[in-house]
Amino acid sequence: MRVAFVGLGAMGGGIVRRLLAAGREVTGWNRTRAKAEPLVEAGMRWADTPRAAAAGADVVFSMLTDAKAVTAAALGDDGILAGLDRGAVYADMSTVLPDESRALAERVRTTGATMLDAPVSGSIKTLEDGQLAVLVGGDRAAFERIEPLLREIGPKVTFVGGNGAALVLKLAINLSLVVQVMSFCESVAVAEKYGIERQAAVDALLSSVIASPVLGYRGPFVVPENRPETAWSDVKLQQKDQQLGLGLARSLGAAVPFASLGDQFLTATRAAGLGHLDFAAAYEVFAAMGGIE
Repeated sequence: MRVAFVGLGAMGGGIVRRLLAAGREVTGWNRTRAKAEPLVEAGMRWADTPRAAAAGADVVFSMLTDAKAVTAAALGDDGILAGLDRGAVYADMSTVLPDESRALAERVRTTGATMLDAPVSGSIKTLEDGQLAVLVGGDRAAFERIEPLLREIGPKVTFVGGNGAALVLKLAINLSLVVQVMSFCESVAVAEKYGIERQAAVDALLSSVIASPVLGYRGPFVVPENRPETAWSDVKLQQKDQQLGLGLARSLGAAVPFASLGDQFLTATRAAGLGHLDFAAAYEVFAAMGGIE
């Protein structure tokens, strides 16, 4: 399959590396070319526009920050849709609202191509470890065509229903993810307030029954020395997803009290000037509330 990838940030670029390592020929585009240079050096072909990337591709992936970025890359004279071939599959891996994705899928259908929503669950480390989960919504036949590619990206691939269904699950997962991390911060703060050294508390909690995959790789970030130089998911980006999930839940009439409280702590973390850090930095809010020096 001829593969194109639009959006070469930390996750998108990591996915392209996995596809290249699997022997795939990939053509890519990114708003800032400099970020793509290491991928070009690794064998990716560069395209000057999303349209040029999509032209001639059997499968086009995109992974972009938000709906505005997806729309900008997909539509217009130089957009993905202008370059899509009839019969191609466009799989958007961005985290956006299901309704927004379904509306774009209708526009893709008019080109003779098919769109899937294919958001991922995991982190940069999950991707590097080959454990990324991919959720897929849309036409089942299109999914089956690209399933081999998806399994090269991550082994946990799940088809969940029609267009938008995968995004519903992605947003639901992220609501729980934030709640887990905030609850972990709370527990560490209790231990540290008593006088237990923070790192020791983290180690003990991650060896206990509350350990989970997300806490396993993100829990250590409550200790500043353990935080990555570049945030895997900074507070601002994580809150974007959180608020999308909250909006979806409210539109469905679903109760999300814990997720709503988690969102408030993300707001407090941004107010503390920590919005650029991985969102586990919300621990500093708990420490300040508890008078922990």
